Amino acid sequence: MIFSVSIESTLRDIPKECQNLHFVRPVKKDKLEQILKKCPNLEKVSMSKSCLGRMPKKNVKMLEGKGVQIETQARQGRPISMPLEKMQHVLEMRKDYQSLREVERVTGVSKSTVHYLEKYAKRAKIKSGRKVIYLK
Repeated sequence: MIFSVSIESTLRDIPKECQNLHFVRPVKKDKLEQILKKCPNLEKVSMSKSCLGRMPKKNVKMLEGKGVQIETQARQGRPISMPLEKMQHVLEMRKDYQSLREVERVTGVSKSTVHYLEKYAKRAKIKSGRKVIYLK
């Protein structure tokens, strides 16, 4: 699982065993040092092309010096704010050939949302509370 780091993120939001991070915005040097100290197993950091362009060069060199791979990715769209379990239940019902209305009646998720989830099931972002979680 990939955890996102934004301006609002605190160090306690990032688990110690984290190996992959996604920077939503450029990170300041002191925050990056704290992240690297807390996550010694960090292998890969992803960010948008524009974020990498705005990231201070010293920070990029610091990441490369620690052996962290930097990857640019385009992750478009707003994250889906629905519990992962509920999303899986909805998709499983559709795989079992349940109608949109039947899934709506059983789960309480509108038929439009059910159709959207089915169409974009390969979506990589899920919103959990205030955190955005990136799935592989």
